[in-house]
Amino acid sequence: MTDLHIFAKQRGLRETQWDRPAEDYGWGNNQALVMMKSYDLINWTRSNMRIDKTYPEKFGNAGCIWAPETIYDPVEGKMMIYFTSRMGNGGSKLYYAYTDDDFTTLVTEPKLLMEYPDENIEVLDADISRMPDGRWCMAYVAQEKPGGIKIAYSDNVNGPWEYLPDQVDFEDGACEAPNVWKRIGEDKWVLMYDIFSIRPNNFGFAETTDFKTFKNLGHFNEGVMKITNFTSPKHGSIILITAEEKARLEKHWSAAK
Repeated sequence: MTDLHIFAKQRGLRETQWDRPAEDYGWGNNQALVMMKSYDLINWTRSNMRIDKTYPEKFGNAGCIWAPETIYDPVEGKMMIYFTSRMGNGGSKLYYAYTDDDFTTLVTEPKLLMEYPDENIEVLDADISRMPDGRWCMAYVAQEKPGGIKIAYSDNVNGPWEYLPDQVDFEDGACEAPNVWKRIGEDKWVLMYDIFSIRPNNFGFAETTDFKTFKNLGHFNEGVMKITNFTSPKHGSIILITAEEKARLEKHWSAAK
């Protein structure tokens, strides 16, 4: 997770809106990853990883550590974390690094995950999926006009990436935070993204079978996707769980009430 705390001032945890001056580091500036691991989705280990202190030469002036995700790299045999960062209040870029086996820290200095064709365009919020043909697809945000969801392909989980110019979302305004998940029992994948440019805030959905063409599924409560137990979606993600895991989680959290 990111250690970004948007409402720390309002909740009395600090006297300023951000840890450091916004004129120097921009919105939401933070410097760490919170690395958590669980074997049962109930009990978790936690480690705070300060990238600016661990790699001060390159990341000592990091303006943010945002939107981290993790995936297994079968070539390196390690878990790979990838995230958005910027230096000071500069442009956002995508980075990746590998973790130790205990998932408590990074063991490699973060490197650029992709080079965007236009270096003046900020890129962020990557989400990597394995495609049916064995290659990798990365959904990400390019902050163009409007900013939206694009995809790229690679033979390796860390690139190099084949850049595709078209956006794959179906929005008139800007959106962010793509997350791709597979439908259980079907060779279909759903792309979910946060439409922060509309009010009230909502999520958009698109479905694909080949990671090339996408079918518009609409927004929450405006199409086939329905909200059942929450009211204000924001920057979400979906992970698959087994029926056994579902039963264990329901038992644990019912008892915890």
